Amino acid sequence: MNWRRAVTLIIGGILGLWLTFDGVRALVTGDYVTPKTGAHAGQLGPWAGIVRAIGIDPKSTAVKCVHVFLGLAWLVSLAGFAVRADWGRSALLVCSIASLWYLPVGTLIGCVTLAILSTALRR
Repeated sequence: MNWRRAVTLIIGGILGLWLTFDGVRALVTGDYVTPKTGAHAGQLGPWAGIVRAIGIDPKSTAVKCVHVFLGLAWLVSLAGFAVRADWGRSALLVCSIASLWYLPVGTLIGCVTLAILSTALRR
């Protein structure tokens, strides 16, 4: 396995697992994981500001479901990519673009994944 494929699988897996976990947790307990102490205690990440700016409550059931759906989409896409399914790369491109709103982690992982996939396409 080359390093690009390994990095994509690792960082994509981290994001997919986190989105799924945090979304399911928020659906079950009513809230996302937030810092317990410090200047940002109890606050959501910067992604919540983007969601609020378009008029959606970041703590709404719909947004929690988006977290779960996007996390599962990452995991399914990564499985397809790992086994070199024809649709795996395209699915990862879609997940990467769909994650750009999730500042800062989703944006970073989405950009890195897009860069890796676009580099691989040029070869």
